[in-house]
Amino acid sequence: MKNIFVLACSLAIFASCADKNKETEKTEETIQTPADSLPKTDSVAVAPVEATQTTEVDAKTAAKGDEVIEVTPAKEIKVEYASFGDKILADKALSKEQMFQKYKSMKKGDTIAVKFKSKINSVCKKKGCWMKMELPGQAESFVRFKDYGFFVPLNADSQEAIVSGRAFVDEISVAELKHYAKDGGKSQEEIDKITQPKITYAFQADGVLISK
Repeated sequence: MKNIFVLACSLAIFASCADKNKETEKTEETIQTPADSLPKTDSVAVAPVEATQTTEVDAKTAAKGDEVIEVTPAKEIKVEYASFGDKILADKALSKEQMFQKYKSMKKGDTIAVKFKSKINSVCKKKGCWMKMELPGQAESFVRFKDYGFFVPLNADSQEAIVSGRAFVDEISVAELKHYAKDGGKSQEEIDKITQPKITYAFQADGVLISK
């Protein structure tokens, strides 16, 4: 009899535990809701912070790249001249290259009225009564002054000059060449080497401008 009572109690306890297990399973099933059953929402794409910063930097760089730099043209340098002989203007003077082409097209006896600009290579060191002006290559124009009516400074070497007058091709004798060499400060040895007359590009100037 006692054994029957114990068995009945055991069955009752087992049944009670089974009911609790079923309730627990139902609770877990309720909590573990499938993902498909969740309400759907619209997705919003959020731009990363780093991407936004990069875009801003690129925009600034582009702005710098498009920056316009204004260049101010260089001002024209005004040259002042000292005047000798007749008054002449500095404009419309041929370049030394243009003057050289004029000389090359001339023969002895030809004369043209012209004005040109070049550098003074050398000046007579006694009176300033002649000067040699630079032409392309090793050529020079030998400039004398009309009727010896004026002279130029003895230290005018390497200055820019503008001469106006008559250009012609001339033949200078040996005696004249030696005289000009002596006036130009050449040594006796250099003077003695002059043995032949020389065809020269001559110029008789009415007026001269020399840069200050």
